[in-house]
Amino acid sequence: MIEMLQRIVTLIIKEFMLILIDPKSRFVIIVPPLIQFVIFSYSATFDLQNVEYAVLDESNTEQSRTLLSHFSGSPHFELVRTLDTTAQVPELINTQKVRLVLYIPTDFADRVTNHESANIQVIADGRNSNVASVALGYVQDITQQYGASLQTSTMSSSPQVVLVQRSWFNRNMETRWYIVSSLGGIISMVIAMLLSALSVARERESGTFDQLLVSPFQPAEILIGKAVPCVFFGLVDATLLSLAAAYWFGVPFRGSIIALVLVLLAFLIAVVGVGLFISSMSVTMQQGLLGAFVFIMPSVLLGGFTTPISNMPQWLQNATLINPLRYVVQALREIFLMGADFSATWHYVWPLLIISAVTMPAAAVMFRSRTQ
Repeated sequence: MIEMLQRIVTLIIKEFMLILIDPKSRFVIIVPPLIQFVIFSYSATFDLQNVEYAVLDESNTEQSRTLLSHFSGSPHFELVRTLDTTAQVPELINTQKVRLVLYIPTDFADRVTNHESANIQVIADGRNSNVASVALGYVQDITQQYGASLQTSTMSSSPQVVLVQRSWFNRNMETRWYIVSSLGGIISMVIAMLLSALSVARERESGTFDQLLVSPFQPAEILIGKAVPCVFFGLVDATLLSLAAAYWFGVPFRGSIIALVLVLLAFLIAVVGVGLFISSMSVTMQQGLLGAFVFIMPSVLLGGFTTPISNMPQWLQNATLINPLRYVVQALREIFLMGADFSATWHYVWPLLIISAVTMPAAAVMFRSRTQ
């Protein structure tokens, strides 16, 4: 037993040295995490700013100008054109010079003055449905605020129903909190997957694989020696990115550090098992790299990072049950935003342990079969 542990430690040290000496491996550990974290954190957001819109105000009254002042004072909208006729609308929408056109009819002020229902029309560019739906939501909020101000000024003595909104865990509904809190899991998966998928293939390309086979090491010991550094570097990257999320981007960390580390550890073991399985099948590093990306892309798409899993078809929801990223994304968000501890995240950890119990032995079987 002691001799086996000594052999495993020797392999771990050797693998650490190979990763740190190899320029490609050092590049994978350092550069991609920084680039991906910065790009995703600053660019990936569902919030809209400066949505270009045009106005066709046929009413041209104090009431219509008051309504439009709500739009001009909003950070979500940017007025780029004031129209004279409806004939100008198709060209602006078709050429994507504006995302929205606000049309206020001539009877708008009369209806407002007579306390009648006053309509305005919003014409949106529906080619980007996500942008259109979010922008229309902003328009609805502004018009509701304007309507509420009218009720306050004209019915101040009458009882009113006031909607008081409370958003738990993310008071200001900041999309960045939702995205950045789980980025550590995704980026650490990419790092651990690439390192593990290239590990055995690198030995084959460098000509040291045959020397490894004639050494006194068992196949399981070789895989453990290759898995530990991959898990370690993935865990270090995820921890550093979590610190950056909390201290650079201001995402609140309300949960347990122990829960964060244990969830990431279970997740990375499962991912490294897949990476070693791919690497055992690969003859060259290019094949290992291709196999890693074949796994990474569907994992991100089906991991619930941007698209809720509940919105997917039922058969696709069932397929995500074997995706490790599904569990770590949700667990990290709950640890960051909800303050979850390990007991609250256990229902995410045990599926990861089951996946690890499948992927690591599968990698060992594949490695053994390829060495015989």
